[in-house]
Amino acid sequence: MTEETDLYKKAEDERLLRRLGGLWKLLFGRTTMFVLLLLIQAMALLGGSYFLGSKVIVINYVIGFLSVLILVYLLNSNSDANFKLMWIILIASVPVFGVTLFIYTRIQPGTASIANRVEQLLNEQRTYLAPDRCTIERELVDARQEYGIFKYIYEDGHYPSYDDACVKYLPSGEEKFKELMDQLRRAEKFIFLEYFIIDRGQMWDAVLDVLKAKAEQGVEVRLMYDGTCTLSLLPRKYPQEMEQLGIQCKVFAPMVPFLSTHQNNRDHRKIAVIDGHVAFTGGVNLADEYINRRLRFGHWKDASIMVEGKAVNSFTLMFLQMWNIDETRREEYHRYIVTETGSPDPGMKQGGLIAPFGDSPLDTEAVGEKVYLDIINRADKYVHIMTPYLILTETMIHSLIFAAQRGIEVKIILPHIPDKKYAYWLARTYYGELIRGGVKIYEYTPGFVHAKVFVSDDIRGVTGTINLDYRSLYLHFECAAYIYNNPVVDDMEKDFQKTLRKCQRITLEECRNYSVPAKIAGRALRIVAPLM
Repeated sequence: MTEETDLYKKAEDERLLRRLGGLWKLLFGRTTMFVLLLLIQAMALLGGSYFLGSKVIVINYVIGFLSVLILVYLLNSNSDANFKLMWIILIASVPVFGVTLFIYTRIQPGTASIANRVEQLLNEQRTYLAPDRCTIERELVDARQEYGIFKYIYEDGHYPSYDDACVKYLPSGEEKFKELMDQLRRAEKFIFLEYFIIDRGQMWDAVLDVLKAKAEQGVEVRLMYDGTCTLSLLPRKYPQEMEQLGIQCKVFAPMVPFLSTHQNNRDHRKIAVIDGHVAFTGGVNLADEYINRRLRFGHWKDASIMVEGKAVNSFTLMFLQMWNIDETRREEYHRYIVTETGSPDPGMKQGGLIAPFGDSPLDTEAVGEKVYLDIINRADKYVHIMTPYLILTETMIHSLIFAAQRGIEVKIILPHIPDKKYAYWLARTYYGELIRGGVKIYEYTPGFVHAKVFVSDDIRGVTGTINLDYRSLYLHFECAAYIYNNPVVDDMEKDFQKTLRKCQRITLEECRNYSVPAKIAGRALRIVAPLM
């Protein structure tokens, strides 16, 4: 009994230490200290502005004059109506703070310099992004109705279309993981990985083992992840750890405890390129929840695509664009561009056209939103959508409802178990209006939908990283692929229907019976929806 008692006490002590360790991390961890420092700065800015506003009469006249100028500027700007409304409410309710914050967000040189650098990199890549004349001729002859969207994606989004598309749809994180591992093991020249989230666990450990082995074999390996990972997922010195393994590694916009609009623009892309012959994109990051090895919000439903052929070049250049933002030397692009393609892997679907594209928050062109709107507005039979978040612009709301009013079947699948409660409360505020307009809303009852999929009329579809929310459409670096008349579109639609069978349809009655506090919270959040 003494031995059993000792073992029991030892186990209890270990549990207590783990709890204390968790409490210590919560109170003094990087994330807590980061948030605390930001709050101190925000309070200083707010307190200082109130102090000036209450003590100096002249300041009030200056603020009043600036408020009028800003309001005139907002009313005449091309930004979304909800962005304008948010600023108008802020300036009207707390003028000194609102004006100060608006000016502060507009005069930061860091964001402007990054925007200039991105434009410079696009100009450097322009030679490799020139559209093929034969592809343009095919669009004009065989796909006249698509010519306009392909023209837009190239002229305003800077990425060309490719004929004879070669694509495979991967309807889960597990299938993407399996295919990615197979392709990584076959790498001979280079591996480029760019992900929003990387977290240590079974998935990343397996990928890292292959990367280490390939680096030892002389394969060039470059790894890039978003700076939000430095808050809690990866140590700040993780790039140095990777360098010691022979892996070039960068963090995009590391999080620092300083108020900056630049930190609001995250690299939300998920791109893998191997030897220039195969590329992956979609919703799946490199962490265990994406392959259901770690259950966080019930079953995790995701989707990706694997692309082969010359279209891979666009993903290669997207990666090199982000990689070289902080570089001074010119990239040797020709080393990574493929001009000849081999035989497709088994399971790849061939035919039609594909246009991979990137979207930047630092220009005035919301490419992802316009591609989505084009699909909705030109639909003839149906538009089926999977998205983890639903935070919509007025334009998107009107387009979805008008499509339904035209007799188009508009169905949207969303999570039933959300990863962010506030985003779910906000999404629910759109349900009633959309349902009354004829849009059919469904929630995935087994858990969380993270797939970003648009499919329409059995002939066109989009898969990538772009959610139906403001952050993806306006604030993040994103990527996706527009696919036309390729059999893979059928696979996307089959996956939608399979997922739909596991969903519950949301009714107006259910909307009326939804939790009153959650309704109030959601409505209040609509004020700051453009930040979410």
